[in-house]
Amino acid sequence: MPARLLAYYFEKMIFNSLTFLVFVAAFLPVYFMLKGRARLWWSLAGSYLFYGWWDWRFLTLIAISTLVDYYLGLRMGQTEGEKERKHLIWMSMVLNLGFLGFFKYFNFFTDSFVSMLQGFGLNPSIHTLNIILPVGISFYTFQSMSYTIDVYRRQLEAEPSLLKFATFVAFWPQLVAGPIVRASDFLPQFQKDHDWDWNRFTSGTAQVLWGFFKKVAIADSLAPFVDQCWHEPMAFTSVNLWIAVIFYAFQIYCDFSGYSDIAIGFARILGFDFPENFRTPYFSQNFSEFWRRWHISLSSWLRDYLYIPLGGNRGGKLMMYRNNMLTMLLGGLWHGANWTFVFWGFLHGLYLIAQRLLGKSFGNLMRQLYFPAFLKTGINITLVYAFTCLAWIFFRSPNFGIATDVITNLVGFENFNYVSIMNKFIVMKGFLLITMLLAVEISDLKIQWGGVVQRSPLFRVASFAVLLWLIAFFGTFGSNAFIYFQF
Repeated sequence: MPARLLAYYFEKMIFNSLTFLVFVAAFLPVYFMLKGRARLWWSLAGSYLFYGWWDWRFLTLIAISTLVDYYLGLRMGQTEGEKERKHLIWMSMVLNLGFLGFFKYFNFFTDSFVSMLQGFGLNPSIHTLNIILPVGISFYTFQSMSYTIDVYRRQLEAEPSLLKFATFVAFWPQLVAGPIVRASDFLPQFQKDHDWDWNRFTSGTAQVLWGFFKKVAIADSLAPFVDQCWHEPMAFTSVNLWIAVIFYAFQIYCDFSGYSDIAIGFARILGFDFPENFRTPYFSQNFSEFWRRWHISLSSWLRDYLYIPLGGNRGGKLMMYRNNMLTMLLGGLWHGANWTFVFWGFLHGLYLIAQRLLGKSFGNLMRQLYFPAFLKTGINITLVYAFTCLAWIFFRSPNFGIATDVITNLVGFENFNYVSIMNKFIVMKGFLLITMLLAVEISDLKIQWGGVVQRSPLFRVASFAVLLWLIAFFGTFGSNAFIYFQF
């Protein structure tokens, strides 16, 4: 391997990099040789090395957040007065959201303010800072906030061990792109050492390999076609844009759910149980169901810590619609400092409101048409997928101009034929991989492949061999970063 290429692979600590494989090979044996506090120290050191590999300056930020939330959690656990407890939880929220707002949104809001003034004919000379966005700040901020909020609500005892709390915040498998693991689910698992377990290793490895297949084989194979079409959408025919939109829906799903699978699989190998983060979201029959299946750890966080405190379903329909929209708008903004993310959230808020307004009428219409049950299910799934793809157009686009060009070209239907499809081999490969994914997910609803892997040693060996072969045969090995690292 040329030295230049070797250096490229070693400069990034991402799951699909050579650096990470070396890290895991060094981390796991020592982890299982150690016990008690020594193992916790090793886990924390490994997590800080994993995170600091991106930029050592990020470590200061996560360390400050950890120390402050640990201290505030202890104070809340020792304080009975409600007024003082409120002051403490507000300090935690201001610190965490302040860090998140400054590093992620300072330039965004400053640029938006300048653009607004320019729209009124003014020409302000406001200079933005060259702020580096810390990797994964949205994830570990929400994870740490779940701890202080639960302690404030008296739903969780304050953690007395700084070492355990620091390891909880920085735990490397899910540090930079989730899932967002609640303190109430994760911290109790540090109470005992987890010995090497062969069944955990095999089931965890199976999920890791499945995650690598979704990321390296599917997402990274679809990405070049999507990037090319979105770079200059008006330069391509409608059929290429339609394919690109379909591809992007599966690219982002396989990219993000692939990361989650790898994180959950490695956590299982280490002895920890993380919650499921994706559950075949594109088989959802309505948008409420979609958000119970897509990025489950975030959607449940927003429900429990934002939607319900805002009032949830209480206070009448108008208040419920307001709460739905505010939650989705803030969920969109959480994803990134761009108005297209906010509009993506607005569309999903609109979908949820429309579902509540029109759901009963649509259901009555479907019953009057006397469609068989499977056809009704297919229509519902198709409609949810189509509107989700429409929202994905804005999520993927760097600005509204690009999104408008994509939509304009989609509805133009010019040269909508097989001949005008570019890179036909790549397109056929992409649809083949998507078909394979759907076949596995549909069959898993009945067969539950994870259970079969654990019960059958022969199937276990065969599945590992097949997944490794599929990754090697279809994989795109360019050490491409995961999409959600930017969030």
